[in-house]
Amino acid sequence: RGLAAGPEMHFGFQTVTEEERREKIYQVFENVAKKYDVMNDSMTLGIHRVWKDILVHKMNPCPGTLLLDVAGGTGDIAFRFINYVRSVRQRQLQRKLKHHQNLSWQEIFESYQNDKFNNSLGDSQVVVCDINREMLKVGKQKAQHLGYSEGLSWVLGNAEELPFDDDKFDVYTIAFGIRNVTRIDLALQEAYRVLKPGGRFLCLEFSHVSNPLLSRLYDLYSFQVIPVLGEVIAGDWRSYQYLVESIRQFPPQEELKAMIEDAGFFRVDYENLNFGIVAIHSGFKL
Repeated sequence: RGLAAGPEMHFGFQTVTEEERREKIYQVFENVAKKYDVMNDSMTLGIHRVWKDILVHKMNPCPGTLLLDVAGGTGDIAFRFINYVRSVRQRQLQRKLKHHQNLSWQEIFESYQNDKFNNSLGDSQVVVCDINREMLKVGKQKAQHLGYSEGLSWVLGNAEELPFDDDKFDVYTIAFGIRNVTRIDLALQEAYRVLKPGGRFLCLEFSHVSNPLLSRLYDLYSFQVIPVLGEVIAGDWRSYQYLVESIRQFPPQEELKAMIEDAGFFRVDYENLNFGIVAIHSGFKL
Protein backbone atom coordinates (compact mmCIF):
# COMPACT_ATOMS: atom_id res chain seq x y z
CA ARG A 1 0.00 0.00 0.00
CA GLY A 2 3.03 2.32 0.26
CA LEU A 3 3.68 4.78 -2.54
CA ALA A 4 7.09 3.26 -3.11
CA ALA A 5 5.63 -0.09 -4.08
CA GLY A 6 6.37 0.13 -7.78
CA PRO A 7 6.48 2.29 -10.90
CA GLU A 8 2.67 2.47 -11.22
CA MET A 9 0.68 4.72 -8.88
CA HIS A 10 -2.95 5.52 -8.27
CA PHE A 11 -3.74 9.19 -8.85
CA GLY A 12 -7.27 10.51 -9.14
CA PHE A 13 -8.72 7.05 -9.90
CA GLN A 14 -6.29 6.35 -12.72
CA THR A 15 -2.97 4.56 -12.92
CA VAL A 16 0.05 6.70 -13.75
CA THR A 17 3.80 6.15 -13.95
CA GLU A 18 6.28 7.55 -11.41
CA GLU A 19 7.30 10.33 -13.79
CA GLU A 20 3.70 11.39 -14.45
CA ARG A 21 2.96 11.29 -10.75
CA ARG A 22 6.00 13.47 -10.00
CA GLU A 23 4.81 15.98 -12.58
CA LYS A 24 1.24 16.00 -11.22
CA ILE A 25 2.43 16.51 -7.64
CA TYR A 26 4.61 19.39 -8.82
CA GLN A 27 1.54 20.97 -10.43
CA VAL A 28 -0.54 20.48 -7.28
CA PHE A 29 1.94 22.39 -5.14
CA GLU A 30 2.56 25.03 -7.78
CA ASN A 31 -1.21 25.62 -7.85
CA VAL A 32 -1.70 25.78 -4.08
CA ALA A 33 1.56 27.54 -3.03
CA LYS A 34 0.08 31.00 -2.53
CA LYS A 35 -2.90 29.67 -0.56
CA TYR A 36 -0.99 26.90 1.20
CA ASP A 37 -0.91 28.48 4.68
CA VAL A 38 -4.57 29.53 4.57
CA MET A 39 -5.58 26.07 3.40
CA ASN A 40 -3.52 24.36 6.14
CA ASP A 41 -5.29 26.48 8.73
CA SER A 42 -8.75 25.72 7.35
CA MET A 43 -8.11 22.01 6.68
CA THR A 44 -6.70 21.31 10.17
CA LEU A 45 -8.60 24.07 12.04
CA GLY A 46 -5.18 25.58 12.81
CA ILE A 47 -3.93 22.48 14.64
CA HIS A 48 -1.06 22.00 12.14
CA ARG A 49 0.68 24.89 13.98
CA VAL A 50 0.59 22.95 17.26
CA TRP A 51 1.88 19.79 15.53
CA LYS A 52 4.82 21.73 14.08
CA ASP A 53 5.58 23.26 17.49
CA ILE A 54 5.63 19.76 19.00
CA LEU A 55 8.05 18.58 16.27
CA VAL A 56 10.53 21.38 17.06
CA HIS A 57 10.22 20.80 20.84
CA LYS A 58 10.90 17.12 20.25
CA MET A 59 13.99 18.08 18.23
CA ASN A 60 15.10 20.38 21.10
CA PRO A 61 17.89 22.00 19.05
CA CYS A 62 20.77 23.73 20.81
CA PRO A 63 22.81 26.65 19.43
CA GLY A 64 25.18 25.37 16.75
CA THR A 65 22.70 22.83 15.32
CA LEU A 66 22.76 22.46 11.54
CA LEU A 67 19.25 21.57 10.33
CA LEU A 68 18.10 20.43 6.91
CA ASP A 69 14.34 20.88 6.44
CA VAL A 70 13.19 19.02 3.33
CA ALA A 71 9.94 19.89 1.52
CA GLY A 72 9.75 22.87 3.87
CA GLY A 73 9.25 25.52 1.19
CA THR A 74 6.94 27.79 3.17
CA GLY A 75 9.43 28.00 6.05
CA ASP A 76 7.15 26.86 8.89
CA ILE A 77 9.71 24.53 10.49
CA ALA A 78 12.66 26.81 9.71
CA PHE A 79 11.12 29.84 11.46
CA ARG A 80 10.17 27.76 14.49
CA PHE A 81 13.71 26.35 14.65
CA ILE A 82 15.22 29.86 14.57
CA ASN A 83 12.84 31.08 17.30
CA TYR A 84 13.60 28.06 19.48
CA VAL A 85 17.39 28.37 19.14
CA ARG A 86 17.21 32.13 19.76
CA SER A 87 15.32 31.60 23.01
CA VAL A 88 17.83 28.93 24.16
CA ARG A 89 20.66 31.31 23.25
CA GLN A 90 18.98 34.16 25.11
CA ARG A 91 18.77 32.06 28.27
CA GLN A 92 22.45 31.12 27.90
CA LEU A 93 23.42 34.81 27.62
CA GLN A 94 21.38 35.72 30.68
CA ARG A 95 23.07 32.96 32.68
CA LYS A 96 26.46 34.20 31.46
CA LEU A 97 25.63 37.76 32.55
CA LYS A 98 24.70 36.54 36.02
CA HIS A 99 28.28 35.27 36.38
CA HIS A 100 29.54 38.75 35.45
CA GLN A 101 28.24 40.41 38.61
CA ASN A 102 31.54 42.16 39.31
CA LEU A 103 31.91 43.76 35.85
CA SER A 104 31.06 47.42 35.28
CA TRP A 105 27.74 48.29 33.69
CA GLN A 106 29.53 49.38 30.50
CA GLU A 107 31.42 46.06 30.22
CA ILE A 108 28.23 44.05 30.77
CA PHE A 109 26.39 46.11 28.15
CA GLU A 110 29.16 45.68 25.54
CA SER A 111 29.51 41.95 26.23
CA TYR A 112 25.75 41.49 25.90
CA GLN A 113 25.49 43.54 22.69
CA ASN A 114 28.41 41.71 21.08
CA ASP A 115 26.96 38.31 21.93
CA LYS A 116 23.49 39.35 20.89
CA PHE A 117 24.34 40.84 17.51
CA ASN A 118 27.23 38.64 16.48
CA ASN A 119 25.63 35.40 17.36
CA SER A 120 21.99 35.35 18.31
CA LEU A 121 21.78 31.82 16.85
CA GLY A 122 25.09 30.52 18.17
CA ASP A 123 26.20 29.42 14.66
CA SER A 124 22.99 27.49 14.05
CA GLN A 125 21.90 27.18 10.44
CA VAL A 126 18.77 25.92 8.75
CA VAL A 127 18.75 24.94 5.09
CA VAL A 128 15.27 24.71 3.54
CA CYS A 129 15.22 22.37 0.57
CA ASP A 130 12.16 22.06 -1.66
CA ILE A 131 11.59 20.70 -5.17
CA ASN A 132 9.02 23.38 -5.95
CA ARG A 133 10.09 26.90 -6.97
CA GLU A 134 6.70 28.42 -6.14
CA MET A 135 6.76 27.03 -2.60
CA LEU A 136 10.30 28.38 -2.06
CA LYS A 137 9.20 31.75 -3.41
CA VAL A 138 6.34 31.90 -0.89
CA GLY A 139 8.75 30.90 1.92
CA LYS A 140 11.31 33.57 0.99
CA GLN A 141 8.59 36.25 0.89
CA LYS A 142 7.36 35.14 4.33
CA ALA A 143 10.93 35.21 5.71
CA GLN A 144 11.41 38.75 4.41
CA HIS A 145 8.06 39.87 5.79
CA LEU A 146 8.70 38.29 9.22
CA GLY A 147 12.31 39.51 9.38
CA TYR A 148 14.16 36.17 9.20
CA SER A 149 17.47 36.30 7.36
CA GLU A 150 20.29 35.18 9.65
CA GLY A 151 21.12 31.47 9.63
CA LEU A 152 18.64 30.67 6.87
CA SER A 153 19.19 29.49 3.31
CA TRP A 154 16.92 28.19 0.54
CA VAL A 155 17.85 25.42 -1.89
CA LEU A 156 15.94 23.98 -4.83
CA GLY A 157 16.34 20.21 -4.62
CA ASN A 158 14.70 16.80 -4.81
CA ALA A 159 14.31 14.73 -1.60
CA GLU A 160 15.24 11.60 -3.60
CA GLU A 161 18.53 13.13 -4.78
CA LEU A 162 19.66 15.82 -2.33
CA PRO A 163 22.29 18.32 -3.54
CA PHE A 164 24.39 18.02 -0.33
CA ASP A 165 27.53 16.21 0.79
CA ASP A 166 27.51 13.11 3.00
CA ASP A 167 27.56 13.48 6.81
CA LYS A 168 26.71 17.18 6.75
CA PHE A 169 23.65 17.87 8.97
CA ASP A 170 22.85 17.34 12.66
CA VAL A 171 19.10 17.04 12.09
CA TYR A 172 16.90 16.25 9.07
CA THR A 173 13.20 17.17 9.23
CA ILE A 174 10.39 16.58 6.75
CA ALA A 175 6.91 17.82 7.72
CA PHE A 176 3.92 16.84 5.58
CA GLY A 177 6.26 16.19 2.66
CA ILE A 178 7.27 12.54 2.63
CA ARG A 179 3.91 11.27 1.38
CA ASN A 180 4.39 13.38 -1.79
CA VAL A 181 7.76 11.81 -2.57
CA THR A 182 7.57 9.31 -5.44
CA ARG A 183 10.06 6.88 -3.88
CA ILE A 184 9.94 7.06 -0.09
CA ASP A 185 12.75 4.49 0.20
CA LEU A 186 15.12 6.72 -1.82
CA ALA A 187 14.20 9.81 0.22
CA LEU A 188 14.96 7.90 3.46
CA GLN A 189 18.31 6.68 2.09
CA GLU A 190 19.20 10.27 1.18
CA ALA A 191 18.20 11.48 4.65
CA TYR A 192 20.54 8.87 6.12
CA ARG A 193 23.37 9.84 3.76
CA VAL A 194 23.36 13.60 4.51
CA LEU A 195 23.12 13.22 8.31
CA LYS A 196 26.26 13.17 10.43
CA PRO A 197 26.86 10.08 12.58
CA GLY A 198 24.73 10.75 15.67
CA GLY A 199 22.36 12.84 13.56
CA ARG A 200 18.60 12.65 13.96
CA PHE A 201 15.80 12.08 11.45
CA LEU A 202 12.35 13.52 12.27
CA CYS A 203 9.26 13.12 10.13
CA LEU A 204 5.85 14.69 10.79
CA GLU A 205 3.14 13.26 8.57
CA PHE A 206 -0.56 12.48 8.38
CA SER A 207 -1.00 8.88 9.46
CA HIS A 208 -3.64 6.29 10.30
CA VAL A 209 -6.32 6.84 12.95
CA SER A 210 -6.69 3.92 15.35
CA ASN A 211 -10.14 4.73 16.77
CA PRO A 212 -12.81 3.27 14.36
CA LEU A 213 -15.46 5.91 15.08
CA LEU A 214 -13.01 8.79 14.77
CA SER A 215 -11.61 7.17 11.62
CA ARG A 216 -15.06 7.22 9.98
CA LEU A 217 -15.67 10.86 10.96
CA TYR A 218 -12.20 11.78 9.72
CA ASP A 219 -12.87 10.07 6.37
CA LEU A 220 -16.15 11.95 5.99
CA TYR A 221 -14.44 15.25 6.76
CA SER A 222 -11.49 14.51 4.45
CA PHE A 223 -13.43 13.43 1.37
CA GLN A 224 -16.55 15.60 1.75
CA VAL A 225 -15.25 18.82 3.30
CA ILE A 226 -11.58 19.32 2.36
CA PRO A 227 -12.02 19.34 -1.47
CA VAL A 228 -14.90 21.82 -1.03
CA LEU A 229 -12.66 24.04 1.11
CA GLY A 230 -10.04 23.75 -1.64
CA GLU A 231 -12.57 24.96 -4.20
CA VAL A 232 -13.85 27.82 -2.02
CA ILE A 233 -10.50 29.09 -0.74
CA ALA A 234 -8.04 28.24 -3.50
CA GLY A 235 -10.41 27.65 -6.44
CA ASP A 236 -8.84 24.23 -6.78
CA TRP A 237 -10.91 21.12 -6.05
CA ARG A 238 -8.62 18.58 -7.75
CA SER A 239 -5.42 19.48 -5.90
CA TYR A 240 -7.11 19.05 -2.53
CA GLN A 241 -8.79 15.84 -3.67
CA TYR A 242 -5.25 14.60 -4.43
CA LEU A 243 -3.94 15.72 -1.02
CA VAL A 244 -6.67 13.70 0.71
CA GLU A 245 -6.01 10.62 -1.45
CA SER A 246 -2.27 10.86 -0.80
CA ILE A 247 -2.94 10.77 2.96
CA ARG A 248 -5.03 7.59 2.60
CA GLN A 249 -2.42 5.82 0.46
CA PHE A 250 0.42 6.58 2.86
CA PRO A 251 1.88 3.64 4.82
CA PRO A 252 0.59 3.27 8.41
CA GLN A 253 2.83 3.99 11.41
CA GLU A 254 4.43 0.54 11.84
CA GLU A 255 5.08 0.17 8.12
CA LEU A 256 6.81 3.56 7.89
CA LYS A 257 8.82 2.69 11.01
CA ALA A 258 10.06 -0.48 9.26
CA MET A 259 10.99 1.54 6.13
CA ILE A 260 13.01 4.00 8.26
CA GLU A 261 14.84 1.07 9.88
CA ASP A 262 15.50 -0.44 6.43
CA ALA A 263 17.23 2.82 5.46
CA GLY A 264 19.72 2.20 8.29
CA PHE A 265 18.33 4.26 11.17
CA PHE A 266 18.48 3.05 14.79
CA ARG A 267 16.19 3.62 17.79
CA VAL A 268 13.27 4.33 15.47
CA ASP A 269 10.02 5.16 17.20
CA TYR A 270 6.90 7.21 16.62
CA GLU A 271 4.46 9.32 18.59
CA ASN A 272 0.81 9.58 17.56
CA LEU A 273 -0.82 13.00 17.88
CA ASN A 274 -4.61 13.41 17.96
CA PHE A 275 -5.27 9.63 17.86
CA GLY A 276 -2.91 9.11 14.91
CA ILE A 277 -4.30 11.77 12.57
CA VAL A 278 -0.60 12.65 12.43
CA ALA A 279 2.50 10.90 13.74
CA ILE A 280 6.08 11.99 14.41
CA HIS A 281 8.65 9.35 13.49
CA SER A 282 12.16 9.66 14.88
CA GLY A 283 15.40 7.78 14.21
CA PHE A 284 19.16 8.18 14.64
CA LYS A 285 22.14 7.58 12.38
CA LEU A 286 24.75 5.85 14.53
